[in-house]
Amino acid sequence: MFRDVARKKQKLTESECIELLKNEKRGILSVIGDDGYPYGMPLNHYYNEDDGRIYFHSGKTGHKIDAIKVCDKVSFCVMDSGFKKEGHWALNIKSVIVFGRAEIVDDHDKAIEISRLLSYKFTDDEEYIDNEVRTFGAGVLVFSIIPEHITGKLVNEA
Repeated sequence: MFRDVARKKQKLTESECIELLKNEKRGILSVIGDDGYPYGMPLNHYYNEDDGRIYFHSGKTGHKIDAIKVCDKVSFCVMDSGFKKEGHWALNIKSVIVFGRAEIVDDHDKAIEISRLLSYKFTDDEEYIDNEVRTFGAGVLVFSIIPEHITGKLVNEA
């Protein structure tokens, strides 16, 4: 059902894909938007090793939430900042694409816990995180991607 990468030598292992999902802070979530048009947006994410899901925080309304409620099929792309081999101009970029189903987290306590874990990717300032939860916690919506297929590759721009 899902395609494999065309250039097999550039394919990342599953563990390399997971490392990118764990370590990178942002990616592009794509949904099927209004009138069937793709709608992609940059989002912060948290990869949970315990359940293998990718979590996002959001407002309770908007284009992406409307789209997810109509069709839960999504893709999520993450890439690193890349590196250059010594003496070469081309950038080498690792990227991962996850295909899966989006699911809204109905348990508010779990949504707050996931929001905290996501915050730690950016800061360990507990006072700041506590304030954010107090200020915005009631209005947060958390959803996850349940991965159905994960693939990654190393791309050389040359």
